[in-house]
Amino acid sequence: MSTTDSAADSAVATHDQAPAGPAPALELGYSPETAGRLEADIERIIARYPAGQERSALIPMLHLIQSVDGYVSPAGIALCAQRLSLSRSEVSAVATFYSQFRRHPSGTYHVGVCTNALCAVMGGDEIWQAVAEHTGLGSDETSEDGTISLERVECNAACDFAPVVMVNWEFFDNQTPETAVALVSALERGEAVAPTRGPEVLPTFKDNERLLAGFEDGHGDEGPGAAGPSLRGLRIAREKDWTAPEEEGK
Repeated sequence: MSTTDSAADSAVATHDQAPAGPAPALELGYSPETAGRLEADIERIIARYPAGQERSALIPMLHLIQSVDGYVSPAGIALCAQRLSLSRSEVSAVATFYSQFRRHPSGTYHVGVCTNALCAVMGGDEIWQAVAEHTGLGSDETSEDGTISLERVECNAACDFAPVVMVNWEFFDNQTPETAVALVSALERGEAVAPTRGPEVLPTFKDNERLLAGFEDGHGDEGPGAAGPSLRGLRIAREKDWTAPEEEGK
C-alpha cells in the first residue's frame, strides 16, 4: 500500500461520514506540490456548477484523482468526500458503478479489448487471447513495470469498426490478433502510436483522465472524427430521400 493510501485510511478510519468543509489534500498524504495542484483544480471543477449543486462535480473530480493517482485511491475518495460533504460510501458507490473508474493502479497504457457480441463475432475473442498471452495479464491486471494494464471490455461503443481495441479510451479500429499484439508491443517499447481516430499521438492514461476531468489538452481538433462506416446510414438515407416520421399529434 502506498504512503498516500495509508495516510488516507488513517485520516478517515474512525468515521465514514466526512466532515463538512474542505480538508487540504496535504493532510491525506499528497506531497505539497501535488496537494496544491489538486486543491486548485478541484476549486475550478466545483466552480462549474451552481451553488447548491456542488455534488455534480463528483464525476469530474474522480477523473481528476485518476489523473494524479492512476486510479481512484483511498486518499482520492476521502478528498472528494470531504470537499463535497459526502460520505466515503457515497463516493465509492459512484466510483464502483462506472467502469472507467479503476480501483487499483492502471498502467501508463490501459488496454481494453472488446469481446461483446459484434466484436466477438468479428474476432474479439481471438484478439483477447492473443493480447493476454503476449502480456501474461488477465482482465483488470497491470504489468509489474506499470506500463500495461488489461481489461476485457463489454462494449467500446464502436461497433461499426469491430473488432475494436481501446487504449486510454482512444480507438484502434478493425483490429486483428496480430495488429493488437503489435500495438501493445510498441507501447511496451515506449514508442509513440497514433489512434485510428482522435489525437495524433496516444496520450497516457493520466493525461486522458485529466481531459475527462474537463481540462482541455489542445488536441481536440486532431485526427479524423466520424468516419465512413459511422456515416453510411446517413448517406443512404439522403440518397433515398428517407426522413424520420413526424411525431404523432403534430
